[in-house]
This record gives sequence, C-alpha cells and structure tokens, in this order.
Amino acid sequence: MTKKELLYVENREKWRRWLAANSKTKKEIWLIYYKKHTGKPSVPYEDAVQEAVCFGWIDSTVNKLDEERFIQRYTPRNPKSLWSQSNITRVKKMLKAGKMQLLGLKLYHDAMAKGQIAPTIGKLQVPKDLESALKKVPIAWKNFNNLSQSNKTLNIYWIESAKRPETRKARIEKAVIGASQNKKLFNM
Repeated sequence: MTKKELLYVENREKWRRWLAANSKTKKEIWLIYYKKHTGKPSVPYEDAVQEAVCFGWIDSTVNKLDEERFIQRYTPRNPKSLWSQSNITRVKKMLKAGKMQLLGLKLYHDAMAKGQIAPTIGKLQVPKDLESALKKVPIAWKNFNNLSQSNKTLNIYWIESAKRPETRKARIEKAVIGASQNKKLFNM
C-alpha cells in the first residue's frame, strides 16, 4: 500500500495557499478534518471543495484516520470527467467572487463546451434499449425496479457513458446478467 500524503490546515485561506503552491505539481493530497466534537479547527468541507474547484481539483474518498479525525482525498480533476450540478454551482459562485484560477476555469469551460454534465436523478430515465433487454428476463426487470434510486442512476449512467455502440450493447448484456443475479451495481 502506498503512503498517503496528509495535510492539515486550520482554515480556508491556508488550504487555498496550499493549492496555489502545489496544485500543478502534486497528484493527490489527503486533507485532514477534525470531527466537530473535538472543537479543533478544520477547513469546512464546503469551503474546501469550493477552493479545490478553483484550481481544477476534486474531492473523492473519505477514510477514518482515528477517533478524532478523518481524511478526504483531493486530486486534479480528470479533463474527461463529468461535472455534477453541485460543482457547476460552486464554480459559478467562485467566479462571482473572483476566485477561479486559470486551470479550474479552463477545465470548467472545456467541460461545458463538450456537454460533460452528469445526469441528475430527476431527469434520468431508463433507456429504451436497456428497458427492452431487462423485460426479456422478468426477474432482471423486477430486480432492477427494486434498486434504490441512486443505484439505478449509477447503473444507467454506466450504460449511457459508453462511447461506442458495441460497448453500450455489452454493458446492457452485463446489466441484464447483474440484475438477474440481484446485484446492486452491474459494472462490477
């Protein structure tokens, strides 16, 4: 297992200074947060993510460090990744505040120009080809419909994100098998 590089900053300003100095050269950092009950200062999550998007970084995995602290992984954003509505909103807020940096702004504008926006649960519908394939195996259709909304969304996104028709077809076949076996996520 590789050693994680940990960083503790007491406030938003120190986190921003770290990003300004390191965002172009580092591949990841694990930001330390103190749990509220400790009373020790930590940069609030929302502040940390807002600053990260300014520099083209994104948050991901959270791990427990000990009884008082947890850590969250931050990495440079993949230029091909989709943007969630919450991160789009954060960028707009940081633009208004005049805090967006060149790389963060470029990643955002490139993604918007390419339509790299993650689907929202409210708009997401079961694609006709997936629905047709699932209905051919009644237990698969039943199990799919019993999935939580978030698992349905993840599975549909996995299928919708296929770049080639043959990849999409293979994913749909895998989805039918996964649903038949009552799996929650079909890309496993």
